[in-house]
Amino acid sequence: MERRARAFWVRSPGEGEIRSVRLPEPGPGEVLVRTLHSGVSRGTEALVFRGGVPASQRDLMRAPFQDGSFPGPVKYGYLNVGVVEHGPGDLLGRTVFCLYPHQTRYVVPSGAVTPVPDGVPPERAILAGTVETAVNALWDAAPLVGDRIAVVGAGMVGCSVAGVLAGFPGARVELVDVDPSRAAVAEALGVGFASPERAAGECDLVVHTSATEAGLARSLELLAPDGEVIELSWYGDKPVRVPLGEFFHSRRLSLRGSQVGAVAPSRRASRDFADRLALALRLLANPAFDALITGASGFEELPEVLPPLASGELPALCHRIDYATDSKEDVLVQRHRS
Repeated sequence: MERRARAFWVRSPGEGEIRSVRLPEPGPGEVLVRTLHSGVSRGTEALVFRGGVPASQRDLMRAPFQDGSFPGPVKYGYLNVGVVEHGPGDLLGRTVFCLYPHQTRYVVPSGAVTPVPDGVPPERAILAGTVETAVNALWDAAPLVGDRIAVVGAGMVGCSVAGVLAGFPGARVELVDVDPSRAAVAEALGVGFASPERAAGECDLVVHTSATEAGLARSLELLAPDGEVIELSWYGDKPVRVPLGEFFHSRRLSLRGSQVGAVAPSRRASRDFADRLALALRLLANPAFDALITGASGFEELPEVLPPLASGELPALCHRIDYATDSKEDVLVQRHRS
């Protein structure tokens, strides 16, 4: 009897729907996972939902288990936590993280899932993909003891970077954003907060995540001589002007991109993707990261929830999607077999 599941698809820019999908029978070296929670990464997924992925970047922007193509129809997402229902004995019954879209059940190679440590709740583990981005950025940035650091942009990625940096020995860490409500998130993470106008300058390092020209310009302004901006923003199809006049040369400033698609050069010889993701999951043992999950909805609500998330009408960092024990179609298949 054919096994089926349900998945969220972007039918066309600005429109989503839930579709029935056929699941293959898991073979040797594969696992069947029942989803518990998935996460909507508001920045990237909003860009995909709006159809804003540039044609030149569509191959690079593909999620690991994406179906379809940009701008749509496309099944997209990469923050998924579930339970292994079929697979090797060492994974059977384990809670795992996978870079999989929003779907009730799925079959993937066993190497595509990472066990969630016992001390990390499944609902927090959906942040692993974004904390992994933060880990990679800080491997690129290589902050030093006592550094003065600003994180400009208190979205999901920026808050993840600040959360990893919190408690870094001797460092002054300040989260910078135009939204004063982000001060509460900064407090929960244990870092400072400031508006762009009041942010502390003379920074050794600035991590920029706001995806705005104004944020990038302010990031450069906050640097001390010989300081560096690590650019994590993804601008999609928007052209960006970078202010490289005035003091950029006289202060010998640096602007460097970081992207999670490759392990940072400083660790490439000694770490792989699995090592990096496992580290991100270990870091999520810190309950302070719960502040990044700012709302929750049921899976069936996704077509109605994505439009206000994408437009900003529904403010969010990471919006959690919760799944029922069984989808309707899964239940029908199981009853038929019984």
